[in-house]
Formats: sequence, structure tokens, C-alpha cells
Amino acid sequence: MEVFEEIRKRLASKGIPFKTMTHEPVFTSEEAARVRGTTLESGAKAMVLRSGGKFYMFVISAAKKIDMRKAKKILGTKSLSFATPEEVFQNCHCEIGAVPPFGDLFGLEVFVDESVAGQETMNFNAGRHDTSMQMESKDYLKVVKHRLSSFSE
Repeated sequence: MEVFEEIRKRLASKGIPFKTMTHEPVFTSEEAARVRGTTLESGAKAMVLRSGGKFYMFVISAAKKIDMRKAKKILGTKSLSFATPEEVFQNCHCEIGAVPPFGDLFGLEVFVDESVAGQETMNFNAGRHDTSMQMESKDYLKVVKHRLSSFSE
């Protein structure tokens, strides 16, 4: 699966405008904001978490941190951890740091933090460390099957 192309096709088929940017490879949210010339707050971090052998995607503003207590409460579990790099690749077909916030493309249940929904635009790596996309947050919320919640600190 070419992740970038799958996202591009989905957005184009729904008539959702987006911008694509190719840049030097980035591996942190801070690096990504710098090369994109955008705010850290507008970055969308997609994190793959594991509970009871099942994987989930939690999407949060790059300026925030996940509150694992809140995430556990949302899932109704006592055990929750970050997926390993190998598990992320198996589930999302890309490396940690390049995972786009489109978990439903990979069959993952998606939870979106209010910190993302509150941004006018969102920026994210699109399956590669050297390719980013920008779109309006309201359009993202329309096109990705998700549950909106609050799990940031």
C-alpha cells in the first residue's frame, strides 16, 4: 500500500481540498513545523496504541501530550501502551513519525483529540518523512471515521 496515494485518492474522490509539500526528511513534530513553516499546534500527531492485542489510533495536536489515564478511560481498559516500531509498520505500512492521521485506512479505530478539532488547519506527514499534507480540520473530521474526545494534557 502506498499510503500517500491512498490518502490523496480519498480526498480527491470526496472533493476535499488539500496541499502537499515535499521537504527534507523530518522525524519530530518540531522539525516538521519548522520545514513546513507552520505552527506546532497545527501539526497532527497520529499515535498507534495497543490494548489487549488490539491497536488504536489516537490523533492529537503536536503541541500536546497524550494523557494515558484519559485514553485508558476512553477505551475502558487498564492496560495501554504505545505500539512498537514493528507493530506500527505492520499496521500502518509506514514508520513511526510518518504515520498519517487516517487510521481508518488501516482498519484502526480512530480517536481525535479536541486539540486537533480546534485548529483551523492541520498538517501531517503523509506516510513518508519527506512529504506533508495540509487540509482544513473540519474537512478531516468529515472524511475520517473517528470518535472525538479529550485525552491531551
